Amino acid sequence: RSDLTKIQQMPQEITSSKEKLINLIGQNRKDQETVLSILKKTEQEANETNKQLKLEEVRLNELREEKIRTEGIIATHKETLKQINDQVRERLGISPDELSQMTNIKPDKPLPSAEDLEKKLERLIQEQERLGGVNLLAEQEAKELEEKVNNIKKDQTDLTAAIAKLREAIDQLNTEGRQRLLAAYGVVNDHFQKLFVQLFGGGKAYLKFTDESDPLQAGLEVHASLPGKKLQNLSLLSGGEQALTALSLLFAVFLSNPAPICILDEVDAPLDDTNVDRFCTLVEEMAKSSLTKFLIITHHRMTMARVSRLFGVTMPEKGISQLVSVDLENAVKIRDNE
Repeated sequence: RSDLTKIQQMPQEITSSKEKLINLIGQNRKDQETVLSILKKTEQEANETNKQLKLEEVRLNELREEKIRTEGIIATHKETLKQINDQVRERLGISPDELSQMTNIKPDKPLPSAEDLEKKLERLIQEQERLGGVNLLAEQEAKELEEKVNNIKKDQTDLTAAIAKLREAIDQLNTEGRQRLLAAYGVVNDHFQKLFVQLFGGGKAYLKFTDESDPLQAGLEVHASLPGKKLQNLSLLSGGEQALTALSLLFAVFLSNPAPICILDEVDAPLDDTNVDRFCTLVEEMAKSSLTKFLIITHHRMTMARVSRLFGVTMPEKGISQLVSVDLENAVKIRDNE
């Protein structure tokens, strides 16, 4: 019975299992369709991705080619810019940056058109040609000239200071010279007035500056009034009177600063006997009152008779000169003793 029961139940179990298998097959078909749908969709996406990848590869190749072309253009521009820089340095001697500063070109402002720049360049080239050749040493020469100018200015300052000191020294010398000149003028004028009266036996004479405001630049005038005559200028006197007046002035200057020896060369030549006597008397008085020794060169017999010692040159034989010396004072004493 148990087996029969099992056999009776088997169709039912088979039916149940069949239904389960049918359900499982249906579910697997659904799953298969879902998987196939997903696979198909995935394949479509993969195809689209491959297409997009191929497009991107083509675009990448184009970009690489564009990069190569751009790099070539940049290299060409760099070479052109280098050549332009070299030309600027060669022709103008300055860098492009210095040229931009000189021409006041600002990068943020647009440049003029190429046509305008070419016209300006042509105009500048024509102006340069009219100016002639460019002196490449101009900057160095300008520096040398500037250095020379600075040295000249320095020398000018030193010269100005030296001139100021020199003028100060000149003013001091002029002041001292004016004082000394006026002092010497006073002494000489006093001696001149006394000697004139002594030589002429009277009268009046004096010295006067032509411009008393500036004695150093002024001349000196001699005014003389002989006994019995009116006061007049030296040029209006006779030759002998002028000679005596000149002797008065000469001895006046000599007495202001006497020397040990005084040599007079034929000063008595224009004088007559009376004036020679006065001249000799004056020389004798000056010789006695001072330590000065007078050496007189003369041809006048009166002068030779008044000296202490006489020196002469004779020619006893032709071509042979002989010096003769005579002590007149001792000769007079010998004659008196005899």
